Amino acid sequence: MNRDVNVLVLTGYGLNCDHETAYAFERAGAGVRRVHINSLIDGSDRLDGVQILVFIGGFSWGDDHGAGVIQAVRLKNTVGEAILDFIGRGNLVLGICNGFQTLVNLGLLPGIDGDYQRRSVALTHNDCGNFRDDWVHLRVNPASPCVFTRGMERLYLPVRHGEGKFFADGPILERLIRDHQVVMQYATPDGEPAGGRFPDNPNGAMADIAGICDPTGRVFGLMPHPEAYNHVTNHPGWTRDKALHEKYRRDPPPGVQLLKNAVDFVRKG
Repeated sequence: MNRDVNVLVLTGYGLNCDHETAYAFERAGAGVRRVHINSLIDGSDRLDGVQILVFIGGFSWGDDHGAGVIQAVRLKNTVGEAILDFIGRGNLVLGICNGFQTLVNLGLLPGIDGDYQRRSVALTHNDCGNFRDDWVHLRVNPASPCVFTRGMERLYLPVRHGEGKFFADGPILERLIRDHQVVMQYATPDGEPAGGRFPDNPNGAMADIAGICDPTGRVFGLMPHPEAYNHVTNHPGWTRDKALHEKYRRDPPPGVQLLKNAVDFVRKG
């Protein structure tokens, strides 16, 4: 397979999911490097030759000052300009769970009016008061510019977080909805809006928001874990559903397809 698309997966203190993220991107047809955050900070590794930068899930620095806060501060004060240049050159950025929290704290999302440094939204403690480890149904916005979700309508992915509630002031929320920067929302099993109801909406997110993108659609953050659905046996019902086996014997699982969309976008230029 042609590995002409290069992905850098950031690893580091308290982060996890790096191996499964790398595996899922490899299944999507990309070449992948797992790089410790310190290697990026001290300059021993760089973003040169990389087209997709991935901030993964976990609990960076134990989330002691809030989810993704310390990681965002460390990156912003060291390689912040390099990341802004990376985005400015048309490359892709993906933030999954803790990575989404980091992108929000960095100001890379939502990137309204091309401002990738101002923090204007938040991901805060779940309304249910505890950590949620479950699978959720998602509605994908077909009008979104997000390159990762093109051609997708509904998804079923796992969540595992304690601070996943999306929050924004009224005018910001209205603009995100108006400009189709809301990429995906929590839904019921039949695809209807969750309407804030638990457990379909696992954290109380405003407008059921599970993921947003910047205005270009090239920077994307989501709370669910696409990399955790990289094989049919990840699905909680795989032992009972023969149709599932038949479908994903032919096609990549939805989590891999979401990443493949990004790889294909880069490959097509």
